[in-house]
Amino acid sequence: MNPVPDRYHGVWVRTLLETPEGRDTTTWVRWLQTGLWHGDLRVPADADRDTAQGLARQQGFAGTTAITRPDPAQPEVCAWRRTIDFQPPRSTPDEGHMVFETPDRVIETGIHGSYLEVWERLPGSLGRRIVLAGMDADGQATAERLLVAGDWLMYLHPRTAAWPEGTAPDQTLCEVVQRHPEAADALLDFPISFGRFEHGVWTVERATRPALEGQALPCALHRLDALRARIDRGPLAGDWLVLEWSH
Repeated sequence: MNPVPDRYHGVWVRTLLETPEGRDTTTWVRWLQTGLWHGDLRVPADADRDTAQGLARQQGFAGTTAITRPDPAQPEVCAWRRTIDFQPPRSTPDEGHMVFETPDRVIETGIHGSYLEVWERLPGSLGRRIVLAGMDADGQATAERLLVAGDWLMYLHPRTAAWPEGTAPDQTLCEVVQRHPEAADALLDFPISFGRFEHGVWTVERATRPALEGQALPCALHRLDALRARIDRGPLAGDWLVLEWSH
């Protein structure tokens, strides 16, 4: 895959979503973009996260990103190719037309749906770009991901539970949890966390597990060689595989 252009790098805050159903300026959204990989976390401001239904309204995903311009008469296309997703699978690709109003503000409009999103780059999110994958007992990459952009870190660990039989594309996690309440804990077991990462400390700002928010966690990260990195302390301690490492 071709590298994502520099203009996309960093952490992007969604400041506006407009759809035919209405306007949203309150959902907390962060899109972290490196040279190839992305991570995303979205927490509705009005979600009651003391309940399974409230937790199920959260969104998050990770994968690779591709920027193309198949039609010179149209803006370039950003495609987020999700490899892990908090929500059930989609029936359409996650793609949007992208227009940069300024270097730090980009407008996304829907290709497979009618929407407009405004994204603004978070200060302090340029510079280093690191993407790590978890390792299994055989030293192979798992779907677990850790992404760093500048002074910000996002961690994603996908659920191990399979989708219940009968789960259809475009159903929401709320619908699945409501239909299978006995499986709610397993379906919601998909930790995604985002926060500031400075001087070996990761301070969690938002997480799919609300109890983590506000915690300052040790996270001493260093590279061992071309293929491996290590975190020495904290809940993410262990050896990781290097997918991307740039300063």
